[in-house]
Amino acid sequence: MIYPIRLYGDPVLRQKARAVTDFTQTVQVPGFEPVSLIQLAENMLDTMYNAHGVGIAAPQIGLGLRMFVMAEYADDEEEGEAAEDSDPRARSRVLRELVVINPVLEPLNKKKNKNSQEGCLSVPGIYEEGIARFSEMRLTYQDAEGNTHTEENEDFIARVWQHENDHLNGKFFLDHLPKHITDEHRTELAIMQRKAKAFLKELKEKGW
Repeated sequence: MIYPIRLYGDPVLRQKARAVTDFTQTVQVPGFEPVSLIQLAENMLDTMYNAHGVGIAAPQIGLGLRMFVMAEYADDEEEGEAAEDSDPRARSRVLRELVVINPVLEPLNKKKNKNSQEGCLSVPGIYEEGIARFSEMRLTYQDAEGNTHTEENEDFIARVWQHENDHLNGKFFLDHLPKHITDEHRTELAIMQRKAKAFLKELKEKGW
């Protein structure tokens, strides 16, 4: 199942997501039938691969849950850099998939890196460097069945964790940059805002 990805300007992307407390619940993406958390995670992965991403958070599909999914690729491709004509699921390049619910992030040291480029499926076509992220992180989270896990990683994967966790707190990667850089993308962001508004209007007309 492929979900529409919410764009910059959609209010759900600025709201703080709520923790998942019932792992047996069904959840409903607006416009779609209710599904289990396990099926939701699979649908989110489908949506992410279809958009050539490395991660996607629940608010990006209209759900205010503290949940994101990601894929770790053999070549650590940046979000949006997969070839347009490649298999959207890109299984041959995937080392593993990760379903992260109720994440808690902890820096392992004070070192930060701001030399990597970031993009976002909710702000398509915009990529910027200069976002300072902790280089090494510890992630504690639950999977779709409620089991708790802890792992540590660095560099690209640590950056993805921080990027997706930002979405759960209503933040974009652009928020970490000086205003004059965001202003350079004013036209593109305004177009996204209009598309976001039109999509919400369409949902409302359908009774969602």
